[in-house]
Amino acid sequence: MSVIILLIIIGIVVAGSFLAGFIWAVKSGQYDDTYSPAIRMLFDDAKPVKKKVMTRMKP
Repeated sequence: MSVIILLIIIGIVVAGSFLAGFIWAVKSGQYDDTYSPAIRMLFDDAKPVKKKVMTRMKP
């Protein structure tokens, strides 16, 4: 029973550290992307592939 409690405590500590790291990254501007939006309109879209329709000729 004490092993389960120990694992729960360790899991909560690990989850809390990941949450703290995520909050720190967001507040420090790690996810701010100031470069891509300016050039996003320059990227070409993929050209659509046209399908050829095969028709049979009647003899």
